[in-house]
Amino acid sequence: MTSEFRVFLSEMFRNPKEVVAIAPSSAAVARRMTEGLERVSGPVVELGPGTGSFTRAILDRGVAPERLTLLETNERFCATLATRFPGVTVLNRPAQEIRATGLTGVGAVISGVPVLARPQIQREVVGRALEVMAPDGIFVQITYSPTAPISPEMQARLGIKGRWRGVVLANLPPAHVFVFSRRPH
Repeated sequence: MTSEFRVFLSEMFRNPKEVVAIAPSSAAVARRMTEGLERVSGPVVELGPGTGSFTRAILDRGVAPERLTLLETNERFCATLATRFPGVTVLNRPAQEIRATGLTGVGAVISGVPVLARPQIQREVVGRALEVMAPDGIFVQITYSPTAPISPEMQARLGIKGRWRGVVLANLPPAHVFVFSRRPH
């Protein structure tokens, strides 16, 4: 068992309300979540990185560590991330505090934060991320449902449109990836 998986299991049992996934995301879903990041300019933010499955894939896409900021609420995950990914900014704060990072012109937000069927979280997380994103920025969200994790009504309220990027069966459970961007005016 890898040390990453050991840390994940330990925190899942210690903080079941905080660690809601049943396993770390697979490398296959991490690759799908990070498609196209090599063409994104500006800062990249990861919300809820856990033990760093997506973080590794973001860096593998060529995003320089100094361009990447992670927002994670679990202190032990933060310590693990800071050790595993030198040069990456790791902040022990919730996704809702993305504005407090001082970042602007964010090219991409990669989110592992569960937002499905939680309108308040959608407004607080996605809405605030939009405030710091570049006009052509993208918000990439993982979900375990085949339908968009943000309802059409909430998408309209936030001024975004969603696009299904695909399903990854090589994940426990299988994961769907959606990309949200601003609607053209």
